[in-house]
Amino acid sequence: MYYPDELVEEVRTRNDIVDVISGYVRIQKKGSSYFGLCPFHNEKSPSFSVSQSRQMYYCFGCGAGGNVFTFLMAYENCSFPEAIKTLADRAGVALPEMERSGEAKQRESRRAKLLEVNKEAAKYFYYLLRSPKGEAGYRYLSERQLSRETIQKFGLGFAGVTNNELTAYLRSKGYGDDLIREAGLAGFDEKRGIYDKFWNRVMFPIQDINHRVIGFGGRVMGDAKPKYLNSPETMIFDKSRNLYGLNFARSARTNNVILCEGYMDVIAMHQAGFSQAAASLGTAFTVGQASLIRRYTQDVLLAYDSDGAGTNAALRAIGILRECGLRGRVINMSPAKDPDEFIKANGAEAFQERIENAENSFFFELRVLEREYDLRDPDSRTRFYKEAARKLCSFEEEVERENYLQAVAEKYHIGFDALRKLTASQAAQTGLIRPVERPKSSVQKKNTPQENQKMHQKLLLTWLSEEPALYHKIKKFITVEDFTEPLYRQVADRLFPDLEQGIVEPAPIISMFQDEEEQREAASLFNTRLQGTTTEVEREKAFHDIVKHVKKDSFAYYTSRCGSDMEAMNKVLLAKKALEELDKTHISLH
Repeated sequence: MYYPDELVEEVRTRNDIVDVISGYVRIQKKGSSYFGLCPFHNEKSPSFSVSQSRQMYYCFGCGAGGNVFTFLMAYENCSFPEAIKTLADRAGVALPEMERSGEAKQRESRRAKLLEVNKEAAKYFYYLLRSPKGEAGYRYLSERQLSRETIQKFGLGFAGVTNNELTAYLRSKGYGDDLIREAGLAGFDEKRGIYDKFWNRVMFPIQDINHRVIGFGGRVMGDAKPKYLNSPETMIFDKSRNLYGLNFARSARTNNVILCEGYMDVIAMHQAGFSQAAASLGTAFTVGQASLIRRYTQDVLLAYDSDGAGTNAALRAIGILRECGLRGRVINMSPAKDPDEFIKANGAEAFQERIENAENSFFFELRVLEREYDLRDPDSRTRFYKEAARKLCSFEEEVERENYLQAVAEKYHIGFDALRKLTASQAAQTGLIRPVERPKSSVQKKNTPQENQKMHQKLLLTWLSEEPALYHKIKKFITVEDFTEPLYRQVADRLFPDLEQGIVEPAPIISMFQDEEEQREAASLFNTRLQGTTTEVEREKAFHDIVKHVKKDSFAYYTSRCGSDMEAMNKVLLAKKALEELDKTHISLH
């Protein structure tokens, strides 16, 4: 969705960044800015700065930064249009309707209808649970020790004991049979006609990350089969790309997600204070679900059942996590079967201890593998070592593999060199490890010319934004075209006309970009720090050097692209002249 720049700016100016961020983070005024603990990484000393005058934030610890839109995108894990809509609603700004093609409008309308009918069904189930008809369901949830607040938070409900109540209710609300069936709320056969998909079940509404009901899970009352029944896949419900409870877990400030197997595990954990819990939807964990988690964290704790099936599911999940670049650890649930049972028997503090002592996923794999071998027997122990070495081959990066080699050697009392040779032998046999390219020199790697070029441009933009008067002293040397990084040039193109008038407003400049990473990079251009300049003489020399570097880099850039391009040739000639003059010029900071 595209919104006009003027409207984006109106929404931004109507939402003071200090007011918005203080609703999420505790910040205190120190000097001209506000400081607090950064919500995007763990820290003990406040390095998270919020500037009211500039309407932007920046963390000097992790580099997170941007304007009010960037903050909401990062904190709530939402898109730029979603952030605009949220802040527009907050400020009472009306947004225009999206213009779409006829086909797109029809599809969007159908999606909206499916979401609407699911929401209505959730409301009906929620009401029924609290009515005399839902007594069995409410008793079941009470016996599972769920509080009223938890039941309300997850919108739990009950489907009536006959198989036509929901359909009759939705028809009374004006929804057609086709829509009810398409939403997966009803089935059809020639004998019965249309009938409710869910009946005599406790209902668990499944919500997407934006808290919209996209499907349901139902737990039957009694011994009927199946015990748990999920909505079929629809236009709005893809089991492999959604996780139960992630709409709440994504906002948890724990820097990890706890992955469970079932609805009740998630709910029990949230009730106990572990709001980072989520679960797959009646299917094995998928790559799509791992990719979804990766949007919010790199660390996943597995809290699967402690039985054989749970162990196998954990082993499979570990492989998927590793494939998707996520770090996995396994919570030991023994002697309980699952998180719900563990917390009821031992309490939240004991479960927190299990979290803190969660086992590295690779060592969990080895511990499970151990069960197949008798380590007291030399032959069996050798076969175990070979299998462990084969698993070590899965680490492609040499540093990581070496670290695990060391740890495995210590844990299983095998010589490090012996294990390394065994791993190399297994790699040669299986082709699992590619030969490592050794560096030709032991000299420490220096920044590349391109990295230095970017740093010079960043430093100059920050310096000019903090001391706008300097712009008039260098504008005859530096132009927008001297910023050869495309994003930096866009920022300079917007910033320089403002500097001409003595104005610096970073926040609207950051709003030019919709991508969160681009907004973060743009924010860094107003917060880059030069180290080791304390005296006035040092600062003046540093500023002069930065200006000269930017001009020299620009000269080199256009010279390499000159050829027969007259425009580029003219830029080269002008840059050469400016450099010559710059060598003779002293730039005072006052």
